[in-house]
Amino acid sequence: MGFGFSAAHVAFGLSQHSHGGLFSCRWGQFNGAVVGLAALTTILLQILSNLANDYGDSQNGADSVHREGPLRAVQAGYITPARMKQAMGVFGVAAFVSGLALLWVALGAAGMWVLLTFLLLGLAAIWAAINYTAGSNPYGYAGLGDVSVFIFFGLVGVGGTYFLQTQTLPLAVWLPAASLGCFATAVLNVNNIRDLRSDELAGKITIPVRLGGKSARRYHWLLLIFGLGSATVYVALTYHSPWQWLFLLSVPLFWFNGRQVWARQDSKKLDPLLKQMAMSTLVFVLLFGIGQLL
Repeated sequence: MGFGFSAAHVAFGLSQHSHGGLFSCRWGQFNGAVVGLAALTTILLQILSNLANDYGDSQNGADSVHREGPLRAVQAGYITPARMKQAMGVFGVAAFVSGLALLWVALGAAGMWVLLTFLLLGLAAIWAAINYTAGSNPYGYAGLGDVSVFIFFGLVGVGGTYFLQTQTLPLAVWLPAASLGCFATAVLNVNNIRDLRSDELAGKITIPVRLGGKSARRYHWLLLIFGLGSATVYVALTYHSPWQWLFLLSVPLFWFNGRQVWARQDSKKLDPLLKQMAMSTLVFVLLFGIGQLL
């Protein structure tokens, strides 16, 4: 999650909630305001996460001269750590307000217990965005970032959006939610493979640091396979039309990403694959959603 904010990450944020929104549309319960506010909240959380990562990695030594990725704001001296903390506060509050608006539009005052549950999930998401690399004991430095991304950008992002529109959560919905979780984790994994050397020197024990470069690339293949496999199982269980297999047209994009991550040993050459992975996910979501509707 330490990669710079870009249009690709906006696209990924939109893809999570488009996924849940298109599912609910399939059952005639689409709410554009809920999807829009959910996407806005996620984008604000992604910005917050990137600002916190910029701040946290600069404070904890991961943004050193050994880092292979693009130069970041605090590291380059474009903004002071104090100003970055202020920016984190602004986006943290914005994400909280957007989340409250989302819950009010979706649930109103009637479902107070459900509203409280989602409010706690929202606060947990804000905490996770900040404490990935910032704070006194950042969990990203213990290799737990993958778990957090899978949960919040997959299960919560898709399953939560679906529930807020339908007030139901069938077990089958967890399968496409897991697909998005795998693909989000794959984006993080590419980032961490790129930064493997600098993270190791800084004591940031990510999954690639634990596994080593070659095994981390095998792990990347597993994420892609399980992501597509979960979608395949979902279609098999809920089959009603050949159009549901439309998402398979995205397979070459993931194949290309997996092959290139495996082949590119120069860390700097992995940067374009972050955007390519995010955009491949957006294509997958659009194809999958259209296939559900036809």
